[in-house]
Amino acid sequence: MQTPPAPPRRLAWAGRNYRIQTAATVVSGLGNAGAPIATAFAVLAIGGSTTEIGYVTAARLMSLVLLLLVGGALADRLPRHRVMVASNVFNGLSQAVLAVLVLTGTARLWELVLLSAAGGAGQAFYGPAAEAMIMQTVSQEHASRAFSVYRMALNGAQIGGAALGGALTAAAGPGWVLAVDALSFLLAAGLRVLLTVEAPARPARSDGMVRELREGWREFASRRWLWVIVLQFSVMMACVSAVDAVYGPIVAEQRLGGARDWGIALAADGVGLVLAGLLMVRWRPRRILLVGNYGVFLFALPAAALAVAAPLPVLVAAMFLSGAGVTVFGVNWMIALQQEIPPDTMSRVSAYDAFGSLALAPLGTALAGPAAHALGLGGALWTCAGLTVLLGVLVLAEPQVRRLGRHATGPAATAGAVPAPAG
Repeated sequence: MQTPPAPPRRLAWAGRNYRIQTAATVVSGLGNAGAPIATAFAVLAIGGSTTEIGYVTAARLMSLVLLLLVGGALADRLPRHRVMVASNVFNGLSQAVLAVLVLTGTARLWELVLLSAAGGAGQAFYGPAAEAMIMQTVSQEHASRAFSVYRMALNGAQIGGAALGGALTAAAGPGWVLAVDALSFLLAAGLRVLLTVEAPARPARSDGMVRELREGWREFASRRWLWVIVLQFSVMMACVSAVDAVYGPIVAEQRLGGARDWGIALAADGVGLVLAGLLMVRWRPRRILLVGNYGVFLFALPAAALAVAAPLPVLVAAMFLSGAGVTVFGVNWMIALQQEIPPDTMSRVSAYDAFGSLALAPLGTALAGPAAHALGLGGALWTCAGLTVLLGVLVLAEPQVRRLGRHATGPAATAGAVPAPAG
């Protein structure tokens, strides 16, 4: 008698590295989601104001931006999982020091700024390696499903992490939330040690990191759809960072229920992220960047809700829709990068993407306080919402953004697929 073949696993496309990286991302995401809430309220607890919150957030973003390109080049040189492990350990230790200072009531503003900058430095080395890692763990055929599931897992962790962070900050103080964040980084590092990835193949003769950064720049600059959207996000992320890190906590403190309500709003954002991920598992739009940019318009809703001092249920709805928009854009963006960028330059291109997208974010958070003083809190929020919508309209003027299509895969490629424009 012949033994019947074993039925195929439902997640046969999700290999070992994909599962480990997704699990580690969930673990660190649980801690990270509550850390911004805790940091903002730690600044308020030592007598800080909107301006001081902006300075602390800007320090993290500034170090992140300044070191991203180095992190991208390093991740294309070394085994990416080792870069991620080292970054996670560094972030875990820096957050542990910050937690001790806050818990003992000895934290000073300059210490918060310095440790926030340390956190951004760790993220600068982690981010490019992580993005390239998750893309190399799945085939293009399964990319839409894999990226959607990955983002759902991450965003599901953010739901629980934001809600827990807000509740724990309100009940026990921000120091304990920062301690949980430190532990989550160290646990994630332990998981990522289990990843099995070889170092990228390097040519026998190398002219060093500067030459490799130039190669990455050529890949980045040769694709108009890529740098146009990065320019859009450069301005837009300055606005979003100001709203999420500065204006949101201030409005919650002044007009809502403080950290608890802001945690609920952030959790609603996470619910939108997850439910949109369920949609993206099955939805395979042909014009990936056109559809992705439609999601960007929803990013303006939280700023508008905060500007009109909307009650908590309305703010929750706005955050939910914004989160859905993030997933719609994010999944399509990951697909575009995977199918258009050579794997051996993926970390460097991802670094240029993140560098450009976040370049103005430190300025946005640092100027959030002065802008609120000059325009009023409502005026600053309306400015953020208006710029987000305007940029979403302007980027659609670029034909490559409107026309870039999903590549057909396998022998069943359809004649009706929209061709991708030449780089």
